[in-house]
Amino acid sequence: MTIFGRHSESHRAERIGWLRAAVLGANDGIVSTASLIVGVAAAKSDRNEILITGIAGLVAGALSMAAGEYVSVSSQSDTEKADLARERHELATNPDFETEELAQIYVGRGLEPALARLVAVQLMEKDALKSHARDELQITDLGAARPIQAAIASATTFSIGAILPLLVVLFSVPEKVIPSVSISSIGFLVLLGMLSARAGGAGVWKGAIRVGFWGAFAMGATDLIGKLVGTLVH
Repeated sequence: MTIFGRHSESHRAERIGWLRAAVLGANDGIVSTASLIVGVAAAKSDRNEILITGIAGLVAGALSMAAGEYVSVSSQSDTEKADLARERHELATNPDFETEELAQIYVGRGLEPALARLVAVQLMEKDALKSHARDELQITDLGAARPIQAAIASATTFSIGAILPLLVVLFSVPEKVIPSVSISSIGFLVLLGMLSARAGGAGVWKGAIRVGFWGAFAMGATDLIGKLVGTLVH
């Protein structure tokens, strides 16, 4: 066995699907719940009202994330299936044209025409549909749409993110809810940014600052709105 037969590489691109859903869910869970808590607390609500609002936001947000991801990724999946069905029909009815089409793709990538056609013929003999799906339609097993997986991942990570600011409310002094939730949530977001950046191979501090800044902006905006509404109501 050659060294290539023994070697198995792991690329960060393999993580893109679950990493995107996990980061989006956790980030939304922290930001939306913390912002909701800060806004309600700024309106002079008591701890029970804040907790009830936060829990309602957690449940509604998790279900919304799951439904949104499922619908969005299902649409992508339907499009992929339609494209594959059309390609399957074209391969069955006009294989010569499809072979030339694949060969031209390889010519565009730098192969000589004769070699490109040889590669196209050999790949199509092995698995014509998979070859066209990968090189013509850009559909691969790695990037294929998985609606249920995306929905579960988003709802789960949203819930985990949303629980964090709720725990802070539960264990903080009532009059210190706003600063406690704000500071801890920014810390959670910075940590999330660092972990996601590291998992994706990007700059750790760049990811941390980006996530932390927008989280702080959202909480600051809801704090201001909560104070304005509280003043008008009271």
